[in-house]
Amino acid sequence: MGTKSFKKSLPAIIIFIVFSAISLTVFYQLLAVEKRLPIYSPSDVNPKLVDASVKHIQSNHTIANFNLINQNGEQVTNDTYKDKIYVADFFFTTCKTICIAMAYNMSELQEHYKNDKEIMFLSHSVTPVMDSVPVLKAYAETKGVIDGKWNVTTGDKKHIYELARKSYFAVLDEGNGDENDFIHTEQFVLVDKERRIRGYYDGTEKKDMEKLIADITLLKEEYRKK
Repeated sequence: MGTKSFKKSLPAIIIFIVFSAISLTVFYQLLAVEKRLPIYSPSDVNPKLVDASVKHIQSNHTIANFNLINQNGEQVTNDTYKDKIYVADFFFTTCKTICIAMAYNMSELQEHYKNDKEIMFLSHSVTPVMDSVPVLKAYAETKGVIDGKWNVTTGDKKHIYELARKSYFAVLDEGNGDENDFIHTEQFVLVDKERRIRGYYDGTEKKDMEKLIADITLLKEEYRKK
């Protein structure tokens, strides 16, 4: 190409470069949007997981206020998790099936995030009468629970069951926490700093724990960009 031809083509080349740069920027922004974790409301999950009283809610769902007691006999509320990302589950200390794998995976997550003050964990006993504070303390010591990082909790059974059905949408079993009610679930639930559900994971599966870690990274990046 001669000098004159190049000069004539230069404006077109510049326009092409600028257009390409803008297009790439838009493309990567779109990718970033696609990578944003969903925000779950009752209408976004299996209807069988949702209590009838909240099925009509289509957006802006948040975890309800809670009042629990942890392994040290300390009160645990939403304020305990203020400005924190946390992973919640439901278990009982005498479980000999799925809870064994769940406890192992939760302890592995705790180890992964032990120096990250932004991440916490919350376990709810589904047999709170049997899982008294001393029982939870012994369990916590066995599982290597770090105080202030992972709260293993008991409390009013009806309150815990209501949280499972109306807030976390974690269990298929219906019931309001009466004497004969019993829930059992392998779900880990990822909750953001605004108390919104951002993901569900099988707490017995290693691959789901890898996805959970990846999703927490995305969620932290979302907050970093705010």
